[in-house]
Amino acid sequence: MRKWHYAGGGLVIAGGIAAYVHVSGQPEAVLARNWEMLDSYCVECHNDTEYTGDMSLEGMTLDDVHANAELFEEIRRRLKLGVMPPRDGPQPDPAVRAEFVNALTETLDAAAFAEPYASSTKVHRLNRAEYANAIRDLFGIEAELTELLPSDGGDFGFDNIADMLTTSPLLLERYLTVAFRVTDMAMGNAEAVPGRITYRIPFDTTQDYHREGLPLGTRGGIEVTHHFPADGEYVFGGRLLRGVEEGLFGVEGHDRPHEFVVLLDDEVVYTAEIGGAEDHQISLDEGFNALQFEIDPRLTSPSIPVTAGPHTVAVTWKEQPGADQSVWERVDRSTLEIHNPSGIPRLELAYLEGPFDVTGVSDNIPSRDSIFVCEPAAEAEEAACAEQIARTIARRAFRRPVTADDIASPLAFYEDERAFGGDFNAGIHAAVSRILVSPWFLFRAENESPDVPAGSSHPISDIELASRLSFFLWSSIPDDELINLAEQGRLTEPSVLEEQVRRMIADSRSDALVENFTGQWLQLRNLNSRVRPNLLLFPDFDDNLRQALRRETELLFAHVLREDLPVHELMNASYTFLNQRLARHYAVAGVNGQRFRRVELEDPNRWGLFGHGSLLSLTSQGTRTSPIVRGKFLVTEFWNNPPPAPPDDVPELEASAPKDRPSTVREQLELHRENPNCAACHDNIDPIGFALENFNAVGQWRELDRQGLEIDAAGTLADGTPVDGPVELRNALLADPELFAGTVTEKLMIYALGRGLEPADRPVVRQVVRKAAGQNYSLESIILAIVDSFPFQMRRNLPAVDGAVTIADTGE
Repeated sequence: MRKWHYAGGGLVIAGGIAAYVHVSGQPEAVLARNWEMLDSYCVECHNDTEYTGDMSLEGMTLDDVHANAELFEEIRRRLKLGVMPPRDGPQPDPAVRAEFVNALTETLDAAAFAEPYASSTKVHRLNRAEYANAIRDLFGIEAELTELLPSDGGDFGFDNIADMLTTSPLLLERYLTVAFRVTDMAMGNAEAVPGRITYRIPFDTTQDYHREGLPLGTRGGIEVTHHFPADGEYVFGGRLLRGVEEGLFGVEGHDRPHEFVVLLDDEVVYTAEIGGAEDHQISLDEGFNALQFEIDPRLTSPSIPVTAGPHTVAVTWKEQPGADQSVWERVDRSTLEIHNPSGIPRLELAYLEGPFDVTGVSDNIPSRDSIFVCEPAAEAEEAACAEQIARTIARRAFRRPVTADDIASPLAFYEDERAFGGDFNAGIHAAVSRILVSPWFLFRAENESPDVPAGSSHPISDIELASRLSFFLWSSIPDDELINLAEQGRLTEPSVLEEQVRRMIADSRSDALVENFTGQWLQLRNLNSRVRPNLLLFPDFDDNLRQALRRETELLFAHVLREDLPVHELMNASYTFLNQRLARHYAVAGVNGQRFRRVELEDPNRWGLFGHGSLLSLTSQGTRTSPIVRGKFLVTEFWNNPPPAPPDDVPELEASAPKDRPSTVREQLELHRENPNCAACHDNIDPIGFALENFNAVGQWRELDRQGLEIDAAGTLADGTPVDGPVELRNALLADPELFAGTVTEKLMIYALGRGLEPADRPVVRQVVRKAAGQNYSLESIILAIVDSFPFQMRRNLPAVDGAVTIADTGE
């Protein structure tokens, strides 16, 4: 059992789980000695009248540091970054500033550790990604649920924030629908009715060559894993893209046809010839509308028998050796909206219909093994087997040991289904569906402690810690190893806890941390919706490249995490991960094929995240770069110094452009900044954006802009540091190793805790960084320190509220 002690102003945990900073000396005396610095350099702007930056220090004394920790945490941050006072004003002596910041830090840390803070979050709904991952780990099925469950929204940059994950009657109805759908996928459904499922291919996907994941010898198309509900007949098909000017893509002008192919589990089950001389003549004589009536039936298979369960379906084209004589000069993107330069047929979608003529459900569905942990040999054994199945699934789904009360409701649903004439399989289907709509599955609940008063903190249980760990690192439920250790009370043992964190990071399920954390911290999730470069200015940008940009950044983060590398490697890695498509985009030679691999970079401008096209394209407009957007994004997500929101009446940048001659984006911004009200924020934002101006709107290096004007990447950061280009900008960020490490730590803590950080959490962030410093700031050591922290392992008792309803009160 953990025991928490306080000593010397610093918090320690018996057994060595964590050790917070020991405050030495008299920091408050140092603050008092240097307090005049605030009066001399800060109060002139930050007073009750001016109230610059929504902050007043007028009349503040040393006592206010304890009374208003939030304000002084903000003062500390600005002084540490060097953005206060503004660089064009009088500055305090650097030694005095440093001494004041260190003393303020120790004072705030001592106060926070004397009364450590833990949140009182009691109920935390699973978000959409966590729900899908939990289904995967319960039954071994990958369920695409984005169309069935609404978006979760979010706050503090993430969508797993407990206070934002509210519940509505409509959402509960969706959960019921999803539960039946998931149970059908896991068990099969002999009563499934025919339907049509469509899988769309993004319009700007280039299909001229083999796509990673599809069988060799094919080009373009799509491959999916589809869960067939029953043994029966199914129809497979595709539809061609239809262009603005030329009708169906790729059916005119060919001497020989292209071969359309449907594969089931990598076996060809249907082929058809599309295009060629006959189709060309029909198009000329009768028009492409008439041709479509000829083509669509050929893109539709006859009924094909398929057994229930997951099967890989590929709808694609057979690759043809050599180049067709009708093919225009190749470009990287072949899906230009006005016409089709390659002349090769490409698909807009794939679909399947069925089941028809259902014959039952095969017993060889892999996910059935995770459900049917027993098989009754006689009717007398069915009730006991049903209870065993319900208990086994509920233990995993509810993430804790279960009682007879926990499985009473699922077993009641089992009995009701049997009473209505359903067989054993149908009864289990009802019980599993009931478990999937239980609040104990849909919500993460943590208990109050009867041993401490309301408002006081207490350690969470081992079972609760197992869930916190798994949803942090896997965005999913804990596995059997975690639950078993928690049941034994061993998970909180320091060596066991560290071993489990390292095991979980090495596990492929931590891909969820990579995808969900980077997808939101670095906004990679927005690539599909926001990165739509102008077609005429960037004709080679396609969806293939868009997905490659995201994959590059995810692979770097995963590499730094799993190889126990310093978090700063994200910024100064002299290598990246490329496939042929992305290498061509970056003008990196010697990379062939669609497989991503580590590639050493000769140009230091391309090192680290500042050289990643994902971030550079996300922070650009469709027609040009945007130093403002890039600067705001980087100063917020890397320097952790977000600017205030702009006023509503800000004019468009183009309004500042000279009318009589070409001008660079930089010149337009400098004219825009002549307004003093604009300059205050832009002095903080623009120099960072200018430093990356050599990268165009899609992340390619350039020396001249589109108008032939030379790029000027020089500027001065808010703390007075001069920078000129990505290398110097990167060096400025990493000059203080705690800066970037602290930013990543803060983002990870928000993600791990599922809540925003309070002023009392800031000292914990700093302590995590100090602990990680002893391990060269490795990303893994940061995660280990977060897991060891007081906020992660503790919670605060809520005051009792008359009439409050708990999950237990719902009858579960």
